[in-house]
Amino acid sequence: MTAASPSTPAEIAELLAFYASAGVDEALEDAPVNRFAEAAAKSVERRAAERTPAAPRREAAPETRTASGKGPERPQAPEPPTPSSGLDARNIPDAPARMPAATVPDEAQALLARQLAASASTLEELRQHMAGFDGCNLKFTAKNLVFADGNPKAELMLVGEAPGRDEDLEGLPFVGRSGRLLDRMLAAIGLDRNSAYIANVIPWRPPGNRTPTPHETEICRPFIERQIELVNPKVLVNLGGPSAKTLLNTTEGILRLRGNWRVHTTASGIAIPAMPTLHPAYLLRTPAHKKLAWRDFLEVKAKLKGLA
Repeated sequence: MTAASPSTPAEIAELLAFYASAGVDEALEDAPVNRFAEAAAKSVERRAAERTPAAPRREAAPETRTASGKGPERPQAPEPPTPSSGLDARNIPDAPARMPAATVPDEAQALLARQLAASASTLEELRQHMAGFDGCNLKFTAKNLVFADGNPKAELMLVGEAPGRDEDLEGLPFVGRSGRLLDRMLAAIGLDRNSAYIANVIPWRPPGNRTPTPHETEICRPFIERQIELVNPKVLVNLGGPSAKTLLNTTEGILRLRGNWRVHTTASGIAIPAMPTLHPAYLLRTPAHKKLAWRDFLEVKAKLKGLA
């Protein structure tokens, strides 16, 4: 028996829990399969087989006369037992409680997200709309909404991809190891969290820090775009490839994008200079590329000085 083919309710529940933690949100078949019902049916059949004695060797049945004496009468074969014949319903194991179904983003939810984002006239109102929005399944596995940190009136806004474990626990972006590195990067150009505004494309942590799906990214896109529009920074920094691809509408990799000024255009038509650069988490794994991020941040410093 393997985890790929569970046969008992306990094994099925364990497999479903693994799928949920791994972020599985799509089925491979068009119609759902009730594995619990299959397991219960197999259990019934197995118990019936154990309780039914082996059939004796069949011999020719003697002929008997009918009550009227008019002819032979063959004995009738016993009716086959039903699946529940001779079984106590209490012997059938109860299926575990059904897990809540994850929300699958659809066009209706995407439309609702766009409407809520467009209706927010302040950052606090946008936060409230996002907290009450149930159209993204990531909300149901995350502990907190990670909205933003820093100064909403800052000239510089930095946008990452999605919260990690530490961010999910504290409800703030970039507070773990990558956050401490980002703080040092800001300090190197004379800034800190009081002179910058920090957010993420995805405000809820994906289970196991997995990569957000395209559906999840699209469902959250209106919120981060409206957040940028309300902050209206002079310069935008995209931390990592997912942030750059989502907000700059490109498919290029971050190593090709970084170091080159792009433009993020808001819904109202405001063009904001954007610098794609490497994510601090990537720099922790690849320290040799810190020099590339340093060059990018020097470009950001010069741009801010030129726009002052």
